[in-house]
Amino acid sequence: MMLPSRRKWLLVSAICVAGALWGGNQGASDPQVTITPRPKPTAKEEVLPKSNIRSDVNLVLIPVTVTDPLNRFVTGLEKENFKVFEDKKQQIISQFSSEDAPLSIGILFDCSGSMGQKLTKSREAVAQFLKTANPEDEFFLVQFNDTADLVQPFTNSTGDIQSRLSFSNSKGMTALLDAVYLGLHEMKKARNPRKALLIISDGGDNSSRYTEGELRNLVKEADVQIYAIGIYEPMGARSRTPEESNGPALLSEMADQTGGRQYQVENTNELPDIAAKIGVELRNQYVLGYSSSNQEHDGKYRHVEVKLVQPPKMPLLRAFWRMGYHAPDK
Repeated sequence: MMLPSRRKWLLVSAICVAGALWGGNQGASDPQVTITPRPKPTAKEEVLPKSNIRSDVNLVLIPVTVTDPLNRFVTGLEKENFKVFEDKKQQIISQFSSEDAPLSIGILFDCSGSMGQKLTKSREAVAQFLKTANPEDEFFLVQFNDTADLVQPFTNSTGDIQSRLSFSNSKGMTALLDAVYLGLHEMKKARNPRKALLIISDGGDNSSRYTEGELRNLVKEADVQIYAIGIYEPMGARSRTPEESNGPALLSEMADQTGGRQYQVENTNELPDIAAKIGVELRNQYVLGYSSSNQEHDGKYRHVEVKLVQPPKMPLLRAFWRMGYHAPDK
């Protein structure tokens, strides 16, 4: 979906040329559907910078991605097209935005022995992802095999990231959970309110100190969206270890909980396009702001649900959002 008045949507158009890839076996892409841009906000409707879900004393902000049946991003929706529920109670959306804003991004790159022939295309995927960057974005790089290591702290230079990746070698086992832990810990140093991790890996964990349960709680509490590209061999192509078989479910659970997504890949030639698609998705999110009707500062986890109000004459749309947040503590 593209609004001609906005330069950034040109990226969406470029990525969506490969309609068959994102729409499954759809053949040629359907014509684009344009939604009329909304007018400039009035004084009563403040436009917010985009950020991941967070909660302060009174305000909760939720980033939302909307796609059509062909998995194309839908832009130009109005505040009235969204409803937000917290613990099944509808909330009043007081603030609304769909503007781009700088990101703090951590790239978690699998260098385990099984990556082997996949490393070249995986590096190309990171390069394509970085091409979608905002000049004010910042990045760090974690590489993992037997252990997880921060090889490049936060930098505004995409060249620094690619230079570090050029020295990566495939060896050892897969400390995926340790890499996620390290990435979330490093993200505490982020300068931007919007934060995301991009994981590129070909299997489950078999070398971490941290457990799935420990990471599950940490991911749930973190103010970070997680996107993952899982590089898997076709089912039945070879004997998989239990850890490898669990890889897709593990990455999906972490991504879904944070409002991100996992993209499963069998053909490594698809990696660069998928990585670029994730980069564009991060630039095409709405942010819904509301003051929770529950004013208790109890530190408890609150479940959030977003429902779409379908625009007339539009195909069925789908929304992705973070599942909840922790209320402020006393």
